[in-house]
This record gives sequence, C-alpha cells and structure tokens, in this order.
Amino acid sequence: MKPLFTLAFLCFSMIFVFGQDKEKQQPSTNPGKKVQIVEAACGECKLGLPGATCDLAIRIDGKSYFVDGTDIDSHGDAHADDGFCKAIKKAEVQGELVNGRFKATYFKLITELKGKDK
Repeated sequence: MKPLFTLAFLCFSMIFVFGQDKEKQQPSTNPGKKVQIVEAACGECKLGLPGATCDLAIRIDGKSYFVDGTDIDSHGDAHADDGFCKAIKKAEVQGELVNGRFKATYFKLITELKGKDK
C-alpha cells in the first residue's frame, strides 16, 4: 500500500511540475519593418511620464511613450539595482505609435559587455 501511495503522490506532483507556464517565447523581428534602438525604462520613475504605477516606456527621439505588447515585469525585477525603475537601458524594438503609445511587436533588451570584452 505504501508504494502505491508514493506512486500516486509522484504522479500528482508531476501535474504541477509539467503544468507550469513555459517561459514566453520572444517573437522574432519582422524583416519588413525597421528595428529601432531606443532607451527603455519605467515611464514614471525614469522617463517623466505621468502615472501611479510602474509601467514600461521607451524614449524615441527625445519623446517618451508607454509600451503595449510587453510589460515591465517581463524583463526582470523592475526594482532591482539594475531594473527599469533604477536604470535606463537600451532595447531593440519594432512596432508603431498608435494614439500616443508604442505598440511593440518585438522588444529585446541589449546587454552591454562589461570590462575588457567591451
């Protein structure tokens, strides 16, 4: 009876392990659209946009826009020492401006090399 209980417990546990959401796949770029390099950060904390919560924003040609299509928590802890609320980062983006917001179809942070590898 004990081995049967153990087997049932393991099977039940596997439901939780394999039932977890897989990490979202980042869509690839659309070859027909331009990839832009922009500054990305928290719109309220770093880019001067109005609001009451921390939301992802980008700056294009000196003007800031909130981003739709991805969110601030999809790219790490926004409140970490190197997070969007503490640092402005570079990102590759594709999308378009619609009603004063950037509708992202592609968003990828650019990691900068540090030290001698730079």
